[in-house]
Amino acid sequence: MSESITAPTPAESTPVEATETDHRNRPRSKAFVDFITSGWAPRADLGVRPGAAIPFSAARRARLAQELPGARLVVPAGSLTVRSNDTDYRFRPHSAFAHLTGLGTDQEPDAVLVLHPVEPGTGDDGPDGPTSHHAVLYVRPLAARDTEEFYADARYGEFWVGARPSLDDVTTLTGIEARHIDELRDALAKDVGDGVVLLVVTGSDDEIETLVEAIRAEAGAEDAAAGELTDADLVRATSELRLVKDELEIEQMRHAVNLTIEGFAEVVRALPRAVAHRRGERVIETTFDAHARLEGYAVGYETIAAAGEHATTLHWITNDGEVHEGDLVLLDAGVEADSLYTADVTRTLPVSGTFSDVQRRVYQAVLDAADAAFAVAKPGVRFLDVHEAAMKVIAERLEEWGLLPDGVTAEVSLSEQGQQHRRWMVHGTSHHLGLDVHDCAQARNELYREGLLQEGMVFTIEPGLYFKADDEAVPAEYRGIGVRIEDDVLVTADGVENLSAALPRDPDAVEAWMASLRD
Repeated sequence: MSESITAPTPAESTPVEATETDHRNRPRSKAFVDFITSGWAPRADLGVRPGAAIPFSAARRARLAQELPGARLVVPAGSLTVRSNDTDYRFRPHSAFAHLTGLGTDQEPDAVLVLHPVEPGTGDDGPDGPTSHHAVLYVRPLAARDTEEFYADARYGEFWVGARPSLDDVTTLTGIEARHIDELRDALAKDVGDGVVLLVVTGSDDEIETLVEAIRAEAGAEDAAAGELTDADLVRATSELRLVKDELEIEQMRHAVNLTIEGFAEVVRALPRAVAHRRGERVIETTFDAHARLEGYAVGYETIAAAGEHATTLHWITNDGEVHEGDLVLLDAGVEADSLYTADVTRTLPVSGTFSDVQRRVYQAVLDAADAAFAVAKPGVRFLDVHEAAMKVIAERLEEWGLLPDGVTAEVSLSEQGQQHRRWMVHGTSHHLGLDVHDCAQARNELYREGLLQEGMVFTIEPGLYFKADDEAVPAEYRGIGVRIEDDVLVTADGVENLSAALPRDPDAVEAWMASLRD
């Protein structure tokens, strides 16, 4: 990586004085500045075309505006985050911003979507006609080539990161009016404290939150609307907006899942190399992650590549252990598509290609629990009922194996006062899935955990059993075995569709599939 230049403020073509801590090897003469900012041909057209998400994101914004009438809604994309010193993490916009604009990958750091309240019926078009809000996307457009940003700004300059889209490009791509980020402050402050409530999605951009708080303070509206509407209401609304996926979202979820299935096949092919390497788990991780980066944007979360006893640690992401013949390896991974929708799939695979008797016994119990969850999942059923169906099978199987404490039956364990079976599966069976791996996390409990399944929802079914190596409550033959089976499901009119069904689940099918990939 070339040495970076700290981001300066745009300036005219004049030399910049160095400081005693400025170690950059950059010419500073006026002759250099004049020369590097002149003699350029007109910029090539970036080839921006209207995005496929335009009608879908417009409908989402209309629904959000309907829920929070009269409020100015501020949805930041977020800013670049420092990884170390003067290097940044790869940018990913906040999920609410991506959902409401249709922008994915690393597009538009520092951008802010604002839904301005207008006279009802005069706003942007929605599925039911004109809405009560007008959306504006405030962005940092491409700087002119006679500015210092062009050649000296390591974060935004064209010389460093390539040409940014123009305001017209942004509008073409998103269908949203684009304005310069410099106009944001005045736009946010208009009429605040005089009938307009200013709300911001928190947790995305500290600078924008600070700006919003300052504007409220200046207007004497620090408490937003005297407790009637708060930032938390906007955060909740943007989260609940994603509980039911639209047609485009479902298409993107299918795409992410299909890419993930391909990645699992790549891992199986790499298992011999993993066995031979001192960090075999890292071979598995990097095999999947490389596939995700090649075919999508990235992984949707840190890949869990847990072999042997590591599979009993639910979120094992260190991935530095050895992989041995005879082990099970638990791979929990998901490709995040360029649209930022992610899959979340888990399979527990026998490294040698064949399950041992006790491994198969545990695996089959987990599979039966998953199948029980599938059987009850349909519109009108509580989200929690899916978990309870899986837990019933887990508890019954543990009782059958004699692993529950003396005198504790499956029925007793399943009671609210019992729950002994949860020693071996402390996590829930399902979570919503979409732009976030744990999507809709700020939704109200009555719409999530206690909510009813609706057609168009996408979530996981992922029971497991985890017997740690030092667990003296189980016989030695179980110790060190961790099994999880996770699929991504779409609620249909009369049940659910397993989006990840192409990845074998049955133990015999798993063995046959692995053998076919090794031939």
